[in-house]
Amino acid sequence: MRPAKRTERGWAGHFICAMRCKFRRNTLIEYKNKKIVVSTVGLMENPLEEGKYDEIGYKRYYETMAFKANLKDKKYYDADVSQPIQFNSNWTIDNIDDDNQANDMHEKVVKELMTTIKETK
Repeated sequence: MRPAKRTERGWAGHFICAMRCKFRRNTLIEYKNKKIVVSTVGLMENPLEEGKYDEIGYKRYYETMAFKANLKDKKYYDADVSQPIQFNSNWTIDNIDDDNQANDMHEKVVKELMTTIKETK
């Protein structure tokens, strides 16, 4: 059985205010015809107070989410945010400016989903 393929991409995979986030990761996982996007965003700049950061959700400064992916613009597979994928790994960080922990969190979710994508419907 061949392993799942992963591709790192250079844009945020979810979150309407992602353009304000200093931290953005997006990984596409592919196995046969199944595609999942793992997206981590965080460290969202406050537009009114320089050097200040806003929570991206209740008591969190970083979050990781995963979604089934669909072909967009006939070129890229992007997250379909109406189809979230559940996982067991931690998905939130309540510390400001903790990019290393956010990278670790993202990697754990990617590794978990690369293993379980074969069972995903």
